[in-house]
Order: sequence, then C-alpha cells, then structure tokens
Amino acid sequence: MSKKRKSYSADFKAKLVLEVLEGEKTINEIASKYEVLPASLKQWKKQFLDNMSLAFDKSTVVKEYKEKIEVLQKDKDNMAKKVGELTLERDFAVEKLVSLASSKERKSMIDPKLKTSLNTQCRLLGVSKSSFYYTPVKPFSTVQDIGVLDAINNIYSNFPSYGTRRMTKQLQKDGHNVGKKFVKKAMHYMGIEALYTKPKTTTANKEHYKYPYLLKEFRDYAGRVITERINQVWSTDITYIKLETGFVYLAAIIDWHSKKILSWKLSNTMDMSLVKSVLNEALALYPTPEIFNTDQGSQYTSKEHTGILKKHGIKISMDGVGRATDNITIERFWRTIKYEEIYLNEYKNIKALNQAIEKYINSYNQRRLHSALGYKTPNEVYYQADNNLDAKGVKQLPLVS
Repeated sequence: MSKKRKSYSADFKAKLVLEVLEGEKTINEIASKYEVLPASLKQWKKQFLDNMSLAFDKSTVVKEYKEKIEVLQKDKDNMAKKVGELTLERDFAVEKLVSLASSKERKSMIDPKLKTSLNTQCRLLGVSKSSFYYTPVKPFSTVQDIGVLDAINNIYSNFPSYGTRRMTKQLQKDGHNVGKKFVKKAMHYMGIEALYTKPKTTTANKEHYKYPYLLKEFRDYAGRVITERINQVWSTDITYIKLETGFVYLAAIIDWHSKKILSWKLSNTMDMSLVKSVLNEALALYPTPEIFNTDQGSQYTSKEHTGILKKHGIKISMDGVGRATDNITIERFWRTIKYEEIYLNEYKNIKALNQAIEKYINSYNQRRLHSALGYKTPNEVYYQADNNLDAKGVKQLPLVS
C-alpha cells in the first residue's frame, strides 16, 4: 500500500524552528521527536531567518500577493475565453498545473485514497511513479554505521593527523569492514579532517574573495607566530562535538597574545548566525583588534561576516588553503578543551554540555596556567596589559609608601 507524503503547516514549521533556535536539543533529537527529516529542519530555519524582516514590512508581502492575484485573475479571464470542448479544458488545466507547481508540490497533491488510480494521478500531474515512491535515506543511521562513527571519533581523538587512508587502515585493523569512500563520507559528515598541511581540504565558496594571510610578519626564527600585545590578533574557528543524539558545533574567538577566550557559542547548526553572534559579542565586550584571522570557510568569507570586520576597521587575515597550522592558537584550544573536559565526560543533552563548557572556559581564563605565558593565566596576561587591571578585570590601586 502506498504511503501518503506528509505535508506540514506553517505553524508546525514555525514551532520546530523556534525549538531549534532555543539550542537545547540537537537537530537529530528534534527531527526524531516530530518525525521529520533533519535536512527539512535546517531548510526551515534558513527560510525563517531569511524572511524575518517581512514581519516588520507587511507592505512588501501585501504587494507581492496583490501582484499574484492580478496574474491569477488574468489567467482566469484567459481561460474563460478558451472554454470549449471538455478535452481542451482538461488539457489546458493539466498543462497550466504542471507549469505553475513545482515537482514537490505536484507530488504532494497525489492522494492514494481517491478513486482515480495512482497511475492516472501521476500522469496528469507530470510525476513519475518511481519519484512518488522514493523516500530519502538518512545517512549513517544504522547501528553498524553509528558504531563506525564512534570508532572514527575515538581514533581521531588520539591521532588527529590521520587522513582518510590511515583512518581506513586503522578501522580495518580494528575489525570494521569499511572502504576508503565510506570513511571519506563519514569524516565529511562528522566535520573532521586531518590536522596537517595538505593540498586542498578547505571547503570554500569560489565566488567569495579570499584574503591573504597577514600573520607571516609575526613569525620568529622557528616559524612560530609571536604577537607583541593583546588585541593585536584575534582568531576564530568552529569545531564539532558528538553527543549520543547527534552533533553540535562550538565556535569561539581567542586573543592570540593572551590565549584568552573572548566569546563562544554552542549551536545545533553550523551557519552564519553562529559565527556572526560570536563575533558581535566579542566586539561588544572588548576593544577592537587590529587583525582578525580565520580559515577560508564560506561562513568567514561571506560578505555578512567580512562586512562586520570592515565596518570596525579590522584587517582581515585568512589561513592558506589546507593549512590548519596557520590558525594554531585556536586549534590548540580545541585540543585542550576536548582532552581536559569533553572526552572525559558524557552529556545527556545540549544544555548540560553548554553548562560544562561555560564552567570550563571560565576556569580556563581565570585559573589555568600556561607555560607559554610564563605560567600565568589568560586573564592575568590580558587584563594586566589593559590599564593595569587585575586577573578579574578590576582596576588595581597604586601602592602607597
């Protein structure tokens, strides 16, 4: 028996998008709860964010509907003139429907409960029967696939330099019957890649301008980037974190000189809203940096992100293609937080993970000693360099003899 394709109301979509934006559950959790596809949730969120401004500009929407009504009215008048034989009416209606409705909309019109056969409905609506019966397969959803993803995560935690080939060999050695293509897709799905210089790994938007890497001038004799003061260079990146119910994404901005985490955010989706909110928060809380360094990911090369930096007069620097080491400061922080917090604990949900990360970053900034900082904390270096403030950002009083 054929299965009727589900159609969701605007209210239902809005309800799910608001739950996604709350950020307390992963996309997979919410999708499973309401029996929808994760890809649909991401698309609905994008549509919601793209059209938020329409709520405050009703005139635009009214104008669009008036224009559509006028077009439909003209079509109706044209049809009235062409009324004739029944066969001509039917042919005209079918042709008009196929031309106006998308393939997805036409498939949703097919109803197995009608007396008209499925073959006839598909033929009249211009939909192939195989397309009607097709159900997208959720990637990496079987117990076996999830087991392989867990194994990849464990191997990558110990050997982050492993690429597709060595990862495949290690998995096969551990008893997993997998090939290189499967492992490549799995690593891409998890958002991980080998941390070493390689020909081409950064997924970039070819239409976006790529800015040069400006930190070469700060390299010492050993090739290390050494900055002279705080707020000279800020750096940012995104990393993924695996939960039992799916993946979440952590974005952060770090001051290169003091190693202080200036802002961070956890999200169940990796999109523009994530990187923009982290950047705007850092700019609101701290003095403007001279240089802002990122990779060449499409979120960072977009006009929305670079526009914020240009507005504040900040120089834009981007890693070379495939050179994760160009952004080594934030990469080292990812390694630190994962080995000292995330890999040592289990989290029931995003809320628990968010609380744990907040607690860790506060401790990292205020209490964790860094050998590269002369065994001082990031807050000590940052605030003492900023108008002689103490480690908590409080103005120190001069000593009285």
